[in-house]
Amino acid sequence: MTSQSIAQAVVAAFGETPTFKVGDLVRTGTRFPIGHYRLPMYLRGKSAVIERVIATMGVDNEEEGFGRNAGSKGHYYRIAIPLSQIWADYKGPASDGLRVEVFENWLERI
Repeated sequence: MTSQSIAQAVVAAFGETPTFKVGDLVRTGTRFPIGHYRLPMYLRGKSAVIERVIATMGVDNEEEGFGRNAGSKGHYYRIAIPLSQIWADYKGPASDGLRVEVFENWLERI
């Protein structure tokens, strides 16, 4: 068996395949957990575009912060949020945006 056929035979485990891809439209979550969380309040509920899938998977930081991580993994994504989503009276170009890296459990598909 060649290395290529071995790679094709491997089935991805849960969390190994990114949920989103570059160009996907997403919305950031609006939940308000108590304690440890990884998304600033002013960025919650905002529409964004996936600009990059971060190659390295990481553990769920929020669960890890409470010692509850059972090895669950996920991907980080660089998203672009238009500045008009953050500041209602923003007068600059529509293409201006804030780039931030977000763990996938804070993103939902639009």
